[in-house]
Amino acid sequence: MGLVDDKNKEKDARQESDGDGGAARDASSFNTADQDDDNDAENKLHLGPQCSLKEQLEKDKDDESLRKWKEQLLGSVDINNIGETLDPEVKFISVAIVAPERPDIVLSIPEDGKPHGLWFTLKEGCHYRLKFSFQVSNNIVSGLKYTNTVWKSGLRGKPLNPYNANWSKTCLKRVCCSVFSTKDMIGTFSPQQEPYTHEMPEETAPSGFMAKGSYTAKSKFIDDDNKCHLEINYTFDIRKDWSSKE
Repeated sequence: MGLVDDKNKEKDARQESDGDGGAARDASSFNTADQDDDNDAENKLHLGPQCSLKEQLEKDKDDESLRKWKEQLLGSVDINNIGETLDPEVKFISVAIVAPERPDIVLSIPEDGKPHGLWFTLKEGCHYRLKFSFQVSNNIVSGLKYTNTVWKSGLRGKPLNPYNANWSKTCLKRVCCSVFSTKDMIGTFSPQQEPYTHEMPEETAPSGFMAKGSYTAKSKFIDDDNKCHLEINYTFDIRKDWSSKE
């Protein structure tokens, strides 16, 4: 019994030692994890102060290789159209409706983004494209997007799939109780004095008795920084034929 008791005591001592060592190892691992978190926080990239595009172009302008690299990165930038501010300025000049069966309908944009009265009329079933003319100044505008939401006048409901470009079928199926919404990328543009022109993919206006009538719409132009450069609230009609006034 004495020998057995001694062995049991040695076993218990080893278990206690292992337990203490395990706790120490666990504590050590926690301490290491905490230290890693602290190191990660210390090693995070600290961005320097932002500067305008004009300042960036002026820096190291005597370095030929760096100047060429900036030209490849930024493209042909008109230095005369760059301001001292960080935010890009996008000014929309006009919106045009391009249809193969008629001359372009060029729509002027009021400064407040709210055309008075009926803005335009679409012929039912026509194929058309939207064409935007706009000018960029001060800085590069990144990821400029066009969003458009259409309601049947007097009726507003839950938006349909915003990436469904075939709005003619959507309107025919649920014209009385739903809306059409779309979101399209226009692109990234550098400042220049000459206006840009961008043409959207072709769309087909809905047709049929239920599709005709008046619609209200809201269009927005938003960049990657979620800055809205223009919001247009307007009304338009879908009729049997184009308006004789346009």
